[in-house]
Amino acid sequence: EVQLVESGGGLVQSGGSLRLSCAASGFTVRNYDMSWVRQAAGKGLEWVTTVRKGLGPTYYSDSVQGRFTASKDVAKNTMYLQMNSLKIEDTAVYYCARGDEICSLGDCYRGQGTQVTVSS
Repeated sequence: EVQLVESGGGLVQSGGSLRLSCAASGFTVRNYDMSWVRQAAGKGLEWVTTVRKGLGPTYYSDSVQGRFTASKDVAKNTMYLQMNSLKIEDTAVYYCARGDEICSLGDCYRGQGTQVTVSS
């Protein structure tokens, strides 16, 4: 059974940092494109980043480019999202998804999400 469990969210001040984790089971993260998406209150899903399968590249949305870094730990079968220089507009529920930038916004497997709140 495919499962994705996010953790690491919380309350942080503007300019601060957080690291999110996504523990995967039922499959190997190395063999799949893996993405992070987010959803702010009252808004739709927004794609954040995709780490390509294998040793493929990582892509970021313009809104997080240069501030966020996504990575995979194959040994732990976990994906991470290091978020630096956080802004109030980064406040959202963050989900990891098994899939690329298109599928992650559709019906690909997603976790239950973790709340990130950035205060002024």
